Amino acid sequence: MARAIMIQGAGSNVGKSLIVAGLARAALRRGLSVAPFKPQNMSNNAAVTADGGEIGRAQALQARAAGREPVVDMNPVLLKPETETGAQVIVQGRHLTTLRARDYAQMKPLLMPRVLESFRRLAAEAELVLVEGAGSPAEVN
Repeated sequence: MARAIMIQGAGSNVGKSLIVAGLARAALRRGLSVAPFKPQNMSNNAAVTADGGEIGRAQALQARAAGREPVVDMNPVLLKPETETGAQVIVQGRHLTTLRARDYAQMKPLLMPRVLESFRRLAAEAELVLVEGAGSPAEVN
């Protein structure tokens, strides 16, 4: 199983995605096999994987920096905002449902097994998994 490093920031939009991409490229140049992983991402900027799944565009960039093809396991939960209070819930690349934010909180525990499944698949094929946190560990959401 791979080693994992988690990158967190002081808030949203502070450069975590680019730091992960840079670390992925640096590790690749040192000869390590690397996989980026962002368990949950909120973004309308999606990329399409070879199998037609959707992941965050930043995770697709990180995959390329790591010398890998983007796969849905790199971003198992993608939230695509549709309104001020609702979003599409994309799980392992496929649209699952559209929920209001307050309803999504109840769904989180049901998604954890899928997130862990994705992490384990990446960890089985990489020496290093770079985990990108969302927002800040101190943000109250």
